[in-house]
Amino acid sequence: MAGTPIRRGSLPTRMADAIGDFSVATPARFALLVFAGLTALFAVLFSLPPATSSGHAAPLVDAIFTAVSVICVTGLSTVDMATFWSPLGHVFIFVGVEIGGIGVLTLASILGLIISRKLGLRQKLLAAGDANPLNLRKGLRVDAQALQLGDTGGLIVTVAVSVLVIELAAAVLLFPRMLLAGDDPWTAGWQSVYTAAMAFTNTGFLPSSAGLGPYAHDAWFLIVLMIAVGFGAIGFPVIHTLSRNPWHPRRWSLHVKLTIATFLLLLAGGALALLLLQWDGAQRGLDPGQRILQSFFQSSMARSGGFSTVDVGHLDGASLFVTDMLMFVGGGSASTAGGIKVTTLAILFLGAFAEARGVDDMESFRRRIPSDVMRLAVSVVLWGPRPSRPRPSRCSS
Repeated sequence: MAGTPIRRGSLPTRMADAIGDFSVATPARFALLVFAGLTALFAVLFSLPPATSSGHAAPLVDAIFTAVSVICVTGLSTVDMATFWSPLGHVFIFVGVEIGGIGVLTLASILGLIISRKLGLRQKLLAAGDANPLNLRKGLRVDAQALQLGDTGGLIVTVAVSVLVIELAAAVLLFPRMLLAGDDPWTAGWQSVYTAAMAFTNTGFLPSSAGLGPYAHDAWFLIVLMIAVGFGAIGFPVIHTLSRNPWHPRRWSLHVKLTIATFLLLLAGGALALLLLQWDGAQRGLDPGQRILQSFFQSSMARSGGFSTVDVGHLDGASLFVTDMLMFVGGGSASTAGGIKVTTLAILFLGAFAEARGVDDMESFRRRIPSDVMRLAVSVVLWGPRPSRPRPSRCSS
């Protein structure tokens, strides 16, 4: 009967309790089940005839590949994402990348929190380890570890708020430029929201077959994309810390300091390398301001953003090598970016410097880094993903 409260011992209540106990007891397995369930769900959604522009069911392999791509926010595709899918299909893509951008571990923790109304110790350890690789070392650091475990709930709230605020702000800033490009208000509104989501989640899909062609030299548009991609790639733990102590670097954790420092060095170093390598190549004929803008944009997008204002197929070998290296590193831990993560690269360099100086301990920002973190970094690099080059741009020449 409608409105009748569910009894304590009813089947739905027992199922919810069982799922909650499972999520608390084995959060890693629960996260795998969440990932598998989401992939299967979106594969079914992409297989629906209304999801394609032709009105015919998408081939199963394309539906499954697209489902995995949007959940993993890889930005890879087997079809033309702008034209193959219908407006409903693009809605599925939008929802999928939002879920994938948050991250399966974070989503599993949120679901476990909703179902069980609490976060177990294993869930907190898993979430804390995903947010900060330094937490995965053996032993327990009472001063820092306990604080971060107790703050896991706040981090989850930060994830939800930052996704909403940053994407909305980026969409508002992109909307006028799309109106000036000739789009009607409805199209400009939808495409600005869609593009902002693809930027923050570092996915790189675009709703228009023209790609970034109309905005290839628009400083405002490209800078907004870079900022949105940067916020997504730097990681939710860093955003969480900056939102609490934006002007007090002394209160930042070692993980946050390493992430920001390495992130900015890679951005600037990549831009400088691409500027020099493409001075007489892809950037020939551009004024100095555009050369600098395009170099920083390529460096930012190569890390995981996926957008491109140049035809990647026409880049020289040296530029492609720099791009591949930046893509291999990616962004920060617990971010929407891929790669081995910037903290892993920082740990490797700190270990090399310590070995060159003949000292046993690695140090950074006057903090000692345990040796077992170095072993974890080496393992990540050895088993790390191979970089895939950005997709060719549809920019007009």
